[in-house]
Amino acid sequence: MAASMCDVFSFCVGVAGHARVSVEVRFVSSAKGKGLFATQLIRKGETIFVERPLVAAQFLWNALYHYRACDHCLRALEKAEENAQRLTGKPGQVLPHPELCNVRKDLHQNCPHCQVMYCSAECRLAATEQYHQVLCPGPSQDDPLHPLNKLQEAWRSVHYPPETASIMLMARMVATVKQAKDKDRWIRLFSQFCNKTANEEEEIVHKLLGDKFKGQLELLRRLFTEALYEEEVSQWFTPDGFRSLFALVGTNGQGIGTSSLSQWVHACDALELKPQDREQLDAFIDQLYKDIEAATGEFLNCEGSGLFVLQSCCNHSCVPNAETSFPENNFLLHVTALEDIKPGEEICISYLDCCQRERSRHSRHKILRENYLFVCSCPKCLAEADEPNVTSEEEEEEEEGEPEDAELGDEMTDV
Repeated sequence: MAASMCDVFSFCVGVAGHARVSVEVRFVSSAKGKGLFATQLIRKGETIFVERPLVAAQFLWNALYHYRACDHCLRALEKAEENAQRLTGKPGQVLPHPELCNVRKDLHQNCPHCQVMYCSAECRLAATEQYHQVLCPGPSQDDPLHPLNKLQEAWRSVHYPPETASIMLMARMVATVKQAKDKDRWIRLFSQFCNKTANEEEEIVHKLLGDKFKGQLELLRRLFTEALYEEEVSQWFTPDGFRSLFALVGTNGQGIGTSSLSQWVHACDALELKPQDREQLDAFIDQLYKDIEAATGEFLNCEGSGLFVLQSCCNHSCVPNAETSFPENNFLLHVTALEDIKPGEEICISYLDCCQRERSRHSRHKILRENYLFVCSCPKCLAEADEPNVTSEEEEEEEEGEPEDAELGDEMTDV
């Protein structure tokens, strides 16, 4: 929900191991809506805030292809060596320094009814208390006729990898409201996210579902209603309301990526080694990633998305002063300063990945317009305003080789 002209929300965000950082949400303009601003000096490299999502869910194809993640926090559940074996297709792949893997299988727990796996008792309890009582299929976990399984299969049939959203994020929103004692509180929290006009919503749905999106959207709405109808949010189940819910997730969902192998590599980087040993380890890791690329391509991580209240207030810039990451190997989002940020300065992240930010202004605008429905006016775009509105031959070749929705979704940085 867009803030009014006088709306100013202040947050003092507690960051474990760091001083408390004060930020506030302000109305920026009718075009941008809200923005997040520093109220004190934030130094380069400082963690501005750490945020837990209201809801999060793993992408359905990602889960189907055995990217094993905690069903609540998306923490990677495979040991780093298991992860490397699956990604390389080499069952005998061995990693040096196995002690650097921080996956604790002894802490893993499953739901006793449907067997979905969690990284800890805390996550199993949190999921049960928030939404899983509604969504647990019990012994019907593998029954293709169960309403939730029908919904998930329909989603997979219209939204192929690379994935950018999940119908289960919407399902967890409904289930959270269903289970909540204070339903109005959760409805207010979900209503804070950016809303779009009917035409803009239709563009987002088209981008997610393709040319036959109207028929597909109606099928999904019918299955969604059969599985999850809730009177308190009955508007979400109408044709217009379901399209709005779809658009909300499409524009506000923040990509989440976790990887036990990536965590192991970071730990290897921090080792103090003799120069010869360092050279050997780096060469081993380089070859490992080449083997993974040959076998698996670009799909390295457990992937999903979540709805983050504070992060969703951060506007885009092609020259961001902050970045998002998931260094704890779960859904806890860290926003870190890329440069010193002065009091009163807006905190901006990038909705584009590093390669996309290096493209021409025309190409950047095309991606942002198609996926987020705005025209960027950041300092970099204004400085390049006189550039011709053309895409380079190299970029055109790249785009022709990409699936239609390859560019959608916020960057998942340094898992």
